[in-house]
Amino acid sequence: MNPRTVLAVSRFQGECIRPLCHATVGDRTLAIMRAIIAESPKELSWQEVPDVTAAPGEVLIRVAAAGVNRADLLQAAGLYPPPPGASEIIGLEVSGIVAAVGDGVTEWAVGQGVCALLAGGGYAEYVAVPAQQVLPIPKGVDLADAAALPEVACTVWSNLVLTAGLSEGQLLLVHGGASGVGSHAIQIARQLGAWVAVTAGSAAKLAFCRDLGAEITVNYRDEDFVSRIREAGGADVILDIMGAAYLDRNIDALANDGQLVVIGMQGGVKGELNLGKLIAKRARVIGTALRARPVDGPNGKAVVVAAVTEKVWPMVGDGRITPVIGARLPIEQAGEAHRLLSSGEVTGKVILTL
Repeated sequence: MNPRTVLAVSRFQGECIRPLCHATVGDRTLAIMRAIIAESPKELSWQEVPDVTAAPGEVLIRVAAAGVNRADLLQAAGLYPPPPGASEIIGLEVSGIVAAVGDGVTEWAVGQGVCALLAGGGYAEYVAVPAQQVLPIPKGVDLADAAALPEVACTVWSNLVLTAGLSEGQLLLVHGGASGVGSHAIQIARQLGAWVAVTAGSAAKLAFCRDLGAEITVNYRDEDFVSRIREAGGADVILDIMGAAYLDRNIDALANDGQLVVIGMQGGVKGELNLGKLIAKRARVIGTALRARPVDGPNGKAVVVAAVTEKVWPMVGDGRITPVIGARLPIEQAGEAHRLLSSGEVTGKVILTL
């Protein structure tokens, strides 16, 4: 942990262990905290809500910062409810300080700086999360900035490595290369020895992707990515956030034995698939999601988090992988953060600080 992180943790610890505020309702005294509540997609307010505690096997984190993801925008709009049993509060990743541990938790201790992958609950002062989904702060990363890492790191590693088996010499095509996931995927692929092609919507974003290591950059507004990728021999793996709108063209852009991994549906949910093209290329179309996965099991979040901690965090620690943060806003401005992410004006991640 670098000196700035140590200083941030030491300053934050004085607040994180203090008792929560209390409110009296009738003859009962309730502990309360504050969290962002979505009154509507454009009205996100910082309100008092009932506090959370660490159940057996869980870690309670005093939140220092929360990452903003497109899934958050969908949930605020009522289009992406949390999985059964998950918090109704928005937020899929945080960094902060361990405030308490539940029964049976031995790997984490009160006062440690951590970050975590969540199923929900991140836009709040406190969040409880299964201990297996907690990660240490990578070496050299500030406490707040670490909130930009869990979701992108787990999404990219689980899809490119654990699912698609991306390897040295292969060509990866990333749609939305300047996004949080895209910017991380470029860096991971280059460390694996793969070649990288990206699509993005401006010259500035394409230049940003080239600086991260992308060799082929395509402006989707006025260029045909299929022809550019075919000129390079086809993509062995495509990481796609668009869904239906790009389905047919993605199949055209695949190399023989290629894999299309769909992780988003920004371009719609229903598309027509030409099975003849798919069979002729011996290709695969894979749909994956991280949020609704169980904690345990062969493809569970615990496996992904453990792999990221072991494989990705050392690359972050020595500077081979850099968190890309495009904007930092106080959590009270969560609505503006959502507008910024939705507009496409930002490159990399947006984080909310407490």
